[in-house]
Amino acid sequence: MAPRGGGSQSYGFPIYCAAWLPLAHILKTDSAAADADDASSSPPPPPMAVLGGGGGEGRSGVPNKLVVAALDPAPAAAGEAALSPEEVVKVETKEEVPYRMAVHPRGDGVFCAFPNGCRLYRWESQERKEPYKLALEPDQEALVELKDVGLQLAVSFSGEGSILATGGEDGHLRVFKWPAMRSILTEADTKTSIKDLNFSSDEKFLAVNRSSGPCRVWDLQSSEVVASLPREAGEIFGFCRFSNKTDSSHILFITAMQGDYGKIISWNTTSRTRVGSKKITREAISAFAVSPDGALLAIGTIEGSIIILGSKNMRTLVTVKKAHLGIVTTLAFSQDSRTLLSTSFDSTARVTLVGSTKSNGSSVWPMLLVIILAILVYYCMQHKEDLLAMLPH
Repeated sequence: MAPRGGGSQSYGFPIYCAAWLPLAHILKTDSAAADADDASSSPPPPPMAVLGGGGGEGRSGVPNKLVVAALDPAPAAAGEAALSPEEVVKVETKEEVPYRMAVHPRGDGVFCAFPNGCRLYRWESQERKEPYKLALEPDQEALVELKDVGLQLAVSFSGEGSILATGGEDGHLRVFKWPAMRSILTEADTKTSIKDLNFSSDEKFLAVNRSSGPCRVWDLQSSEVVASLPREAGEIFGFCRFSNKTDSSHILFITAMQGDYGKIISWNTTSRTRVGSKKITREAISAFAVSPDGALLAIGTIEGSIIILGSKNMRTLVTVKKAHLGIVTTLAFSQDSRTLLSTSFDSTARVTLVGSTKSNGSSVWPMLLVIILAILVYYCMQHKEDLLAMLPH
């Protein structure tokens, strides 16, 4: 499978984090009837993404900020993709650089991790002439429990948005019921830092990768570790992502460096066994994503490359060498799994259209069968007399 097209857009600041927006939830208003009339005469808004980053605490002249950008309709019409250079929303974050981000899936806001703590930015409706009434405002009363906890290296909402998890540079794991911020799990391990964490699609389990040791899978109902997935000799675990398929078994993908190779390992967390492992690249893996339909994996590297793979056999489908000039910092698939967003320290955000994952492979065989049948019918019509002569009399 090859990408249908892709394009980069520069925003003038190093981008550390990014995510697609759940516009169906964010753009909801109380006046449904009035909006229904407006919707009949105006096209739906294009997909949008929020980007976070900046120059840091020094006086580099590069601001720290959050930016919302929409998919540019011009290249999309030509079968390509790129975000628009125009900013739908811009929020400067003063001396603090947004380092990690989690967008609430039901539209509650944008959760940002800064070097010294966390802050929530809520969506506010704006009365203005622009077609998209969006604005982000900091909620000063939210996240009191996370205001002075230091840098969080991993932050995530569960699929339905009812749970929030953060993992600190200081090794502190915190899991809260959202939006009440009631603690349901905490673990402090000051000897390690948390690299990554991810929820299963049914919100029952949380996978946590630390800077050393195995990947642990927590049962969120009992607050106990139910699986400890060990490393093989020489492996250094990086990212962890559950496949988002809602079946009884839970497949967890883990990236690892082993010697000079970056690899992906798949685990069945129910049986606690490895079900797959494949070396993918000689470049260190700096970003990882699994598509919402579970069919695709994507990795980004420190050399700026992007690789998209099938999740079943880990066969490489798309390779974009030097998609960015710097380290790939974030990868995010759109909700329909057809678009991949990538960002980098080089200040660019790239959008790659990967096509429909459901049509790849599954529709080829029916097409081939039709062609074969057509050839057989044609052959029989051309050699009808010869075939009749071969029949017993």
